Amino acid sequence: MTAVTSPAVDSGPRPRAKRVRRRMRRDDTRIALLFILPATLGMVVFYFWPLLRGIWLSFTSWDILTPPEFIGLANYEQMLSDPVFWNAVKVTILYVVINIGVQIVVALVLAVLMQRLSQSILMRSLVLTPFLVSNVVAALAFLWILDFQLGIGNQFLEWIGVGRVGFFTEEAWAIPTIALINVWRHMGYTALLLFAGLQAIPGNFYEAARVDGASEIRQFFTITMPLLRPILGLVLIISVIGSFQVFDTVAVTTDGGPVDASRVLQLYIYDNAFGQFNFGYAAALSVALLLILLVVTFVQYRVTRAGQTDLN
Repeated sequence: MTAVTSPAVDSGPRPRAKRVRRRMRRDDTRIALLFILPATLGMVVFYFWPLLRGIWLSFTSWDILTPPEFIGLANYEQMLSDPVFWNAVKVTILYVVINIGVQIVVALVLAVLMQRLSQSILMRSLVLTPFLVSNVVAALAFLWILDFQLGIGNQFLEWIGVGRVGFFTEEAWAIPTIALINVWRHMGYTALLLFAGLQAIPGNFYEAARVDGASEIRQFFTITMPLLRPILGLVLIISVIGSFQVFDTVAVTTDGGPVDASRVLQLYIYDNAFGQFNFGYAAALSVALLLILLVVTFVQYRVTRAGQTDLN
């Protein structure tokens, strides 16, 4: 009795196919690394290296004309006892509160109106138009409009009987005016980000709410706000970081005045670096701003739970 043998299976092509697949994977990895190389180099050259050098300079005394001299924590000790620094922090926080508070509310209203009333591309373009204007141009335009003597805004206030207001020359008005100028410029962009988040909310939630008799206001607070929370948290983080770095609008309109009423932290850093050539102290101020932003961002991320979503 002879044993029945199974026919031999040709396994020759399989290893070759595996080698081809492995080679393709290796080639894809190399190509991917090649594509991200320019961005990586840009991050290292323009972000990480300046960050490390700035931290090092914060421990030195450097006026750009002589080599940096290591002085330890002297710059930080000076900063803690510097009343102008603490005033700049207070002014910056006031600006951020006004700017973010008004901007988020207005942008959220615009986003909801665009979703409910009109989703036309023309409407989105009109909303985004102020964002296409540079900060300097917007600041110059409002500086002319709100000028105490010649501004058409003050002429209108005088015509209706309110009287002229020193928007850029009175301490109580300087920061609110600058904050509202930047609200006008950025609210369209913020509204479009929130509008994109609203588009991701399934429409059947609203249909079920209407069947149950829920009003528009109730739908907003029970459906829109909870489901928009991750996007809203992300927008808040981005907006707050940008607001803490306000500079150009202040430099064009008030240059920190009157009497340091609008001297924000970025302007104080600039004055120390390029006005007094005290680059070591300016670097220490920059590190302090970085630490403030890290703490604020961490708190915002935890409070808003931006990394979690209620959509399942």
